[in-house]
Amino acid sequence: MPDTKTDYRATLNLPDTPFPMRGDLPRREPGWVREWEEQGLYKRLRDARKGRQKFVLHDGPPYANGQIHMGHAVNKILKDMIVKSRQLKGLDAAYVPGWDCHGLPIENAIEKKHGRNLPRDEMQAKSRAFATEQIGIQMADFKRLGVLGDWDHPYKTMEFSNEADEIRAFKRVIERGFVYRGLKPVYWCFDCGSSLAEFEIEYADKKSQTLDVGFQANDPAALARAFNVSRLPQGKDVFVVIWTTTAWTIPANQALNLNPELDYSLVDTARGLLVVASSLVERCLQRYHLQGGTVIATVKGRQLDGLQFRHPLYDVHAAYRRLSPVYLADYATADDGTGIVHSSPAYGLEDFTSCVAHGLKYDDILNPVQANGSYAADFALFGGQDIWKAVPAIIEALDQAGRLFATAPISHSYPHCWRHKSPVIYRAAAQWFIRMDEGKGVFTKDKAPATLRQMALAAIEETSFFPENGKARLRDMIAGRPDWCISRQRSWGVPLPFFLHKDTHELHPRTMEILDLAAGMVQAGGIEAWSKASPEEILGKVGAAADAAQYAKSTDILEVWFDSGTTHTTVLKGSHAGAGHENGPEADLYLEGHDQHRGWFHSSLLTACAMYGRAPYRGLLTHGFTVDAQGRKMSKSLGNGVDPQETWKKLGAEIIRLWVAASDYSGDIAGDEKILARVVDAYRRIRNTLRFLLANVNDFDPAKDSVAPAEMLEIDRYAMSRAAQFQNEVLAHYEVYEFHPVVAKLQVYCSEDLGAFYLDVLKDRLYTTAPKSHARRSAQTALWHITHAMLRWMAPFLSFTAEEAWKVFGTSESIFIEEYAELGAPDEALLAKWNRIREIRDVANKEIEALRAEGKVGSSLQANLTVAAPADDHALLQSLGDDLKFVFITSALALLKGDAVAVQVTPSSDAKCERCWHWRADVGSDARHPEICGRCVSNLFGPGEDRRCA
Repeated sequence: MPDTKTDYRATLNLPDTPFPMRGDLPRREPGWVREWEEQGLYKRLRDARKGRQKFVLHDGPPYANGQIHMGHAVNKILKDMIVKSRQLKGLDAAYVPGWDCHGLPIENAIEKKHGRNLPRDEMQAKSRAFATEQIGIQMADFKRLGVLGDWDHPYKTMEFSNEADEIRAFKRVIERGFVYRGLKPVYWCFDCGSSLAEFEIEYADKKSQTLDVGFQANDPAALARAFNVSRLPQGKDVFVVIWTTTAWTIPANQALNLNPELDYSLVDTARGLLVVASSLVERCLQRYHLQGGTVIATVKGRQLDGLQFRHPLYDVHAAYRRLSPVYLADYATADDGTGIVHSSPAYGLEDFTSCVAHGLKYDDILNPVQANGSYAADFALFGGQDIWKAVPAIIEALDQAGRLFATAPISHSYPHCWRHKSPVIYRAAAQWFIRMDEGKGVFTKDKAPATLRQMALAAIEETSFFPENGKARLRDMIAGRPDWCISRQRSWGVPLPFFLHKDTHELHPRTMEILDLAAGMVQAGGIEAWSKASPEEILGKVGAAADAAQYAKSTDILEVWFDSGTTHTTVLKGSHAGAGHENGPEADLYLEGHDQHRGWFHSSLLTACAMYGRAPYRGLLTHGFTVDAQGRKMSKSLGNGVDPQETWKKLGAEIIRLWVAASDYSGDIAGDEKILARVVDAYRRIRNTLRFLLANVNDFDPAKDSVAPAEMLEIDRYAMSRAAQFQNEVLAHYEVYEFHPVVAKLQVYCSEDLGAFYLDVLKDRLYTTAPKSHARRSAQTALWHITHAMLRWMAPFLSFTAEEAWKVFGTSESIFIEEYAELGAPDEALLAKWNRIREIRDVANKEIEALRAEGKVGSSLQANLTVAAPADDHALLQSLGDDLKFVFITSALALLKGDAVAVQVTPSSDAKCERCWHWRADVGSDARHPEICGRCVSNLFGPGEDRRCA
């Protein structure tokens, strides 16, 4: 006999959508990137927001050298999320990506390939070509990450117009009175062959050799008088003993520094009479292995001012037959060593300042260390030797001279080059500086009303910081920083277009005209045009051709931090004029890693204050570094990096984006395969929720099928209110550039608010009621609005997925043209009511789960509930009427009054409906449909069941 059983599954309104369950991200994402590019999406977004309020996130330029790493990805994705969230807010949120193109790493790459002796203009041309190639590689990767921006018109610091505008910006800083030339010790990197700015220094441990070295008194009688001693012990030499960690500076010593307020003692020992800080006598004698030392006299440091001592190598070579006078200085302390500082003014800023203040002329400062890290070839005893390798020879010479009292290895924090990770030194060189405090500048025309330090500190107070602790960090750096050395002795950079008198080293009197001329030449032909031009040609154009014999053309360049630090002008007012704000700070936000407090944030602040007296930004946002799960910074040497290219090939760029969004960027951002696997799981949960929403509005036409809010079922109005409440939270986080709380809350919203409650309750009504019934259309109306809202919430970080879903669901060409959904104000009373209902439902679910664990019921629909509740809760539950059972997803529910919430669960003894799976007494009540319940019969063939609340 044939089976005539009805297939009731075919009568259900089962969800359906072309939006696939699997994202297949690695395969499909490149197509979306290509589509965005081919459709000119970024320009369409700009057209859509034309005339709206601007939001300007100015891109801190990555360096055009090498393939991007995960740190680049984090930075660019954060920027993209912020810009997109502001775009969805309805603002004209443009994003102009940029590149830092000049500087040493590119020059080094060219030297490795072509040698170090290229003509200057050839080095520049090859560097320009190399940077262009690198930009192309990096740009492709940034696009692959789903970053939307003006990729057709990025900014590059090496564009002719930007190079020219940088010279014009420099001229403005000169006019404001901040630029001067001076001889001063500056950080010097032997690998760079150039001076470095404070921005380019980082500290790392270095192993050095400490030395205690004796300087013999030139006039022992004068020293005795200073100590108020009538007569010194006979036959004993007298030494001031210094302690240093920089043995290589001893040959260039020219003075000694003592603190005027410290006590110093004259100590009689087996090695002679020694002068050290009184509080350090015992430690010094112990270090020198001397026992039984006797303090003869003690005086304040000021009493020893002007005494002279012989260089430790005085008797070894005639070149060292010089005297080191005592100068008083507060920076000599008794914290360690001997309380006496030896002073080599060419190699220490404080030493230099002290010696110059005491009358030492610039021309008399000894500066034997060459740019490559070796002593000058004719330098006595150590000529031609590398200073680090010469340390053993210096120690041996001091020992043989009888001037070495102690030596020991030490590991200490020491300045290193940011690029090469190699130790740097202070080295005196004639350089150009931007002055932080009062002083006379060159060619001042429009003197600033305050010092640069004062203006910068005031500007910091007007700036918002994300996170807030960045404020103190930047403020402390500005408060304590020295003058900014802006000249470099390299080729690949914007020239300092100066002519200096060959004898006096004074600037040419027509310097300001020369600056204008240089800007024009560079505008037309790049920095190469200036390099190729002869002094006669240049000076001839300002009517001073006759001066070519007396003036030398400077070969220095502006350091690259001045390049990127002036992009607020060269880009936002120059190459991309109109991309920034017209009045006040040019940008709303600068965003970079926290190391940029001493880098781009810092240089941009100083240049803008020097030019305009204010910061170039309204806000500063900093993020941490990428680290592994153990907190170690990702690096190639450790092999602990997560490669973005391999990650998007394996998992998709969307997973990188979600990882970035889910991480608290205010600290370091941890990533490894396990962490990314958890991100993949989170992505699947969000995608599955989105797919359920899309699948259940597939047959919904909002123009015809929408239900007015007042006519919607109560639980649907609650879901709308909850969505409105959630959107308020999301937008509040976006307003202050927070993403990880949004991701965390969105996961909870999808799993708890939707998956575990609203959608769980809704399935019966969506699937079993008549397709066009009021009950089903009410649910679909809520789902349609929630889907609209959710796509916008996730679009800033899950950009590919939101756009993919929009192709299925939306009506405009892109989700990013849209604005946040209008959900109205949340109904607080309704939220409070249903939150309490959910709490009671959770109690019931625990009881049902206990019975399920015992095997007494299968699904919750097989359970019959009896719920006892106190008066207030009873009233809430009773207001739902017969729909209460649908909220609890049970086939039957009895409501009683009680003193407290209590739930009793019993297995149903009724039959199970083959269509809706409810266990009901009326299954088979219609003889024509013996396998289904009465409400299914009504929904299929009659007027349909009446749903009021759920």
